[in-house]
Amino acid sequence: QVQLVESGGGLVQAGGSLRLSCAAHGAERTFNSYAMAWFRQTPGKERESVAAINYNGLSTYYADSVKGRFSISRDNAKNTTYLQMSALKPEDTAVYYCAATLERLPVIRPYGYNGYRYWGQGTQVTVSS
Repeated sequence: QVQLVESGGGLVQAGGSLRLSCAAHGAERTFNSYAMAWFRQTPGKERESVAAINYNGLSTYYADSVKGRFSISRDNAKNTTYLQMSALKPEDTAVYYCAATLERLPVIRPYGYNGYRYWGQGTQVTVSS
């Protein structure tokens, strides 16, 4: 069973930066077989995909709303995925979730939330104006 634990959320002013981390426990020998993603959700709205990365880190996907501002990466030696967020806007305020699914494909597929099997508990990101 894979357990995902997010960290790094918090309160930041508009224009600032944050880096989220997602540590995968229980996948120490198989982490490099998982596609990873970050989603976010605000009250009353559906959970939306923000960014995704394939098993070896060579293919990434970004939602249009974050392109050029967010960067997803992974360190397979540390079983960790990151989301570097820059030029943050108040509309980026949400609970951010890390997700994983067992998949080794050369090109990441931009799945919706139904495409991922494992989820973290979420971390709050609040951007003040």
